[in-house]
Amino acid sequence: MKILIATKNKGKLAEFRRMLAPLGYEAVSASEAGFDADIEETGATFAENAAIKARAVCSAAGVPAIGDDSGLCVDALGGAPGVYSARYAGEHATDGENIEKLLSALKDVPEEERGARFECAMVAAFPDGRGLRAVGQCWGSIGFEKRGSGGFGYDPVFLLDGRSFAELSETEKDEVSHRGKALRRLMELLQEEFDR
Repeated sequence: MKILIATKNKGKLAEFRRMLAPLGYEAVSASEAGFDADIEETGATFAENAAIKARAVCSAAGVPAIGDDSGLCVDALGGAPGVYSARYAGEHATDGENIEKLLSALKDVPEEERGARFECAMVAAFPDGRGLRAVGQCWGSIGFEKRGSGGFGYDPVFLLDGRSFAELSETEKDEVSHRGKALRRLMELLQEEFDR
């Protein structure tokens, strides 16, 4: 069964495909389904932005769609960059530019005060207006430099049990990540919906 994913982020899409395939689902991006419009993320929370994306794609395609919004929340920065994670260093900032800005903002923060969490909200929107929501979090800390070659976004500086997300294998990351947790919960909710 195909599931429409409301994202243009190649890293996120790869993770969806990897995690959904063993469950018998094929993740299809909105652009692959013919919806290529930019969706303005005007929500104040990850859940609001996920719902905006899911509803926009569902409405345009006429089929159920999953929207995801996620980001990094750093304790020493009052929860920033939060919903602005992808554009922390500017509207069209690269992952590297966002990481540079983050490390610069934390340059004088000691190791014990560099706590952070990745958070992900997922919303499944249906053509009849119904929706399901799931949230996942992963707590860790921010390192002092980039480590590892995997992942995307802030993965090279997000540390969990002494390793960065970019140093974990795909399987290890999927097991502990905010997106993995949110997706597994959302799939449980979808299964309950289908079983009714």
